Amino acid sequence: MRRCLENKVFYPEFLKNPIFRIVSDVAGELGVRAFVIGGYVRDCLLSRLSKDIDIVVEGSGTAFARAVGSRVHSRVSVFENYGTAMLRYHGVEVEFVGARKESYNRGSRNPVVENGTLQDDQLRRDFTINALALSLDKDDFGRLVDPFGGVSDLDKGIIRTPADPDKTFDDDPLRMLRAVRFATKLSSWEKYFNITPECFASIKRNAPRLEILTKERIVEELNKILVCDHPSMGFDLMDKAGMLPYILPELLKLKGVQMVEGRAHKENFAHTLQVVDNLAEAEVAAIARGELKDYEMDGNEVKETVRTSPNVWLRWAGLLHDIGKPVSKRFDPVVGWTFYGHDVVGGKMVPKIFQRLKLPLNEKMKYVQKLVSLHLRPQSLVTEEVTDSAVRRLLFDAGNDIEDLMLLCKADITSKNEQKVEVLKSNFDLVMGKIKEVEEKDAIRNWKNPINGDYIMELYGIPPSHILGELKEAIKEAIMNSECENNFEAADALLRSLAAERGLHPVK
Repeated sequence: MRRCLENKVFYPEFLKNPIFRIVSDVAGELGVRAFVIGGYVRDCLLSRLSKDIDIVVEGSGTAFARAVGSRVHSRVSVFENYGTAMLRYHGVEVEFVGARKESYNRGSRNPVVENGTLQDDQLRRDFTINALALSLDKDDFGRLVDPFGGVSDLDKGIIRTPADPDKTFDDDPLRMLRAVRFATKLSSWEKYFNITPECFASIKRNAPRLEILTKERIVEELNKILVCDHPSMGFDLMDKAGMLPYILPELLKLKGVQMVEGRAHKENFAHTLQVVDNLAEAEVAAIARGELKDYEMDGNEVKETVRTSPNVWLRWAGLLHDIGKPVSKRFDPVVGWTFYGHDVVGGKMVPKIFQRLKLPLNEKMKYVQKLVSLHLRPQSLVTEEVTDSAVRRLLFDAGNDIEDLMLLCKADITSKNEQKVEVLKSNFDLVMGKIKEVEEKDAIRNWKNPINGDYIMELYGIPPSHILGELKEAIKEAIMNSECENNFEAADALLRSLAAERGLHPVK
């Protein structure tokens, strides 16, 4: 139901969650005005699912949150430094903040905050489509407050700032990345969202201001862009706006085509963006089919779960898979342009990139490094006879990440020759079938050597030395090459034979 009051439209259908009536009741009792604002309103108008609710109060947001928390018997988390508070209600996060106005000193990222009105609060928001508010007052429950034409901008697919864009982006440069993120996130095949020419020109002028941002804030936006349906749009916009030198300069080195003796290589930047999009599409489809698993350590056990949402680290692997090409690029008069070893070079670059961006240096970084380092291996299997030995080695090196690796490899096929693409994809399917066959037979995924160093040292009474590594590697190679069965008895017999050749004899 919709009716007009002072030319503002009512949207009570967006406020069916009981929390909104509860907030309305508390606001009436305390004598303050409260509004739901920002992304929740925007997403409702776009018919998108939204679970995060932001409430702005003309008064103390933290005191109001405590009153609501007491009413719904929910613990309230207060963030005094930011003047915000949050509680959970039936699985939904509800964040509260007092209406405020902000002013910035150009040398600081931290604003001077004062109490303000709803319109002050809307004016400080980044974009008109995020400045939309719905009243929670009893007298006009659901009334839309849209002083900057956000609804019209949603209809037109426009990203623009409520205030002067130069001031908006200079005050908080992260808003430039947010503009890119919202254009990427909200765009679909049916409707594209465009940053207005004035805002885009302002982003280009203010791009150097990105240097004052913390890496953590930048990475948060990058991760959100990467898990969009078409991440390439975001990185293309960053490139055109001159933002990449301050975020991921390594990507810029992929740009351009060099020609020697009339022969040119492909444009690796465009190829990379296509791979990330291919990977996003393939992962979403595989998740829908329930084909992907995630693995986490739970004590000493590996916990396996079905993947239900995009893996941002898989997207990072797609973005960085060819990052080693500029370093390894060579021109050979016979074969033309080559990028030999770019997988190895790229794998070595991943930790440095993660460290600079303050991305996690734990198993997530190792996962990305593994996929970048291995992304050519399955390709070699489709161009030659697929042997059990080669498949075992790939399974041994990829472990539980073999499905993600194969997704990346298929996404890496960007030829415009449709027949060639179909042949390569069919070959990859054959390789995946061979992988399943070998795995069922040999249980080689996440393989562990039946013989460990402690056993060898105890058996032969020797201290740690290079010979331990030699013996373990020899046993591993024999098992991988089907020269030794994958069990302790066979491996122990081989160990004793190899050790005797080296003059070692059991002390027991």
